Order: sequence, then structure tokens, then C-alpha cells
Amino acid sequence: MQEVKKANRGFASMSPEKQREIARKGGKSVPNEKRSFSQNPELASRAGRKGGQSVDPSKRSFARNHALASEAGRKGGHASHGHRDPTA
Repeated sequence: MQEVKKANRGFASMSPEKQREIARKGGKSVPNEKRSFSQNPELASRAGRKGGQSVDPSKRSFARNHALASEAGRKGGHASHGHRDPTA
């Protein structure tokens, strides 16, 4: 079997610090007044609901697995509040 050499280029090969720097620039490129979801929580809620309804109910893992949904919510809450989970 031949060994495949990975290219040392692209976003994934960058250091986490460099990735964050680039991602931060993307977030700052849109002025606050143009970020409709941050300005209108109801619009964000409707968009999320619409997106969820477009997925076949049998493929909605959170609807079928409450524990998975609960864990994801906890991880999201910790991430958004600056907590670090050493097991993740």
C-alpha cells in the first residue's frame, strides 16, 4: 500500500491561533447593523425553526435523542461562557 503524503497547506494545517485570527476577521467584516440575527432575535428564531422543519423527522437526532440534545446544549453553553471541558 502506498503512503499518501498530506499537503502542508490550507486552513486545517494552520495553528489554532492563526485559524482564530482569520475567523475573527470574517466575523468583523460585517457591520453590526447588518447582522440581522443579532439585531432581531425573532428573525433568528424563525430561521432556526424553518431550518429544523426542512429535515426529515426520522433524521432529527436531537428530536429522537433527548440526552444527545441536552449534552449539546450544555457544551454550547459552556463554550459561549468561556468554560473549557477537558473531556471534549
